[in-house]
Amino acid sequence: MFVAATSRCFSDLSMSDAISRLVDLEFTAIEIMIHESDGHLKPSAVSENLNSVCKICRKTQRLTPVAYSFDADSANPAYYEQFAACCTLAKATKVVGISVRSAELGTPFNAEIERLRDLVAISLKDGVRVGLVTEIGRMSGDPETAAVFCDNVPGLGITLDPSHYICGQKGEVDLEPLLKHTIHVRLRDTSKDELQVRIGQGLVEYGRLVSQLRKHKYNRALCVDIAPTDDTDQVAELRKMRLLLESLL
Repeated sequence: MFVAATSRCFSDLSMSDAISRLVDLEFTAIEIMIHESDGHLKPSAVSENLNSVCKICRKTQRLTPVAYSFDADSANPAYYEQFAACCTLAKATKVVGISVRSAELGTPFNAEIERLRDLVAISLKDGVRVGLVTEIGRMSGDPETAAVFCDNVPGLGITLDPSHYICGQKGEVDLEPLLKHTIHVRLRDTSKDELQVRIGQGLVEYGRLVSQLRKHKYNRALCVDIAPTDDTDQVAELRKMRLLLESLL
């Protein structure tokens, strides 16, 4: 395992400035958010200017791109075309994992299965793995449902964000059904009432999680995903998290 950070950690900066900040903080790997509404890159831009975006993703100073995150409107007729372009980008930049969000609650289960099967079929053409993000308020918010998706969609993995199984939950959630499917991990500190709190003030048991991942031979990124807020020192929080995770590896 190794420590990485998402470009979203500096969502208030340009991509080049965000990369520079992460380099200054001694991170060596990055997950780049390709989101139509809130990413440093947009899926529509990847589809329309793939070569230009490839150049951008190769100019990451001393950071190695290790994952991409894809988010676009699935009702858009260009949705699958945009996803295919992001998979081509991943192949061109030697990234093996791309994370996608699950459908909103209320979406028919079979419809979500078909969407995920289509995404996995597209990704496998470029040798890319799809990771379904665990996220409260969406279908993957229940770990058993997320595991069932993986069982019914061969090749689908999990992008594990344990914060969503802590915040708002009445009791402890068993992550075990998901660990064998996990291909990417995002981390921040979390309380029962707030999805993000200062490092050390939350309930995430990093040491236990690392031990559980080791048992399942997970060998990829522990990706820091801390959103900037007005009342915290973002640089200090990211530094603390990096040092904490590195001490466990």
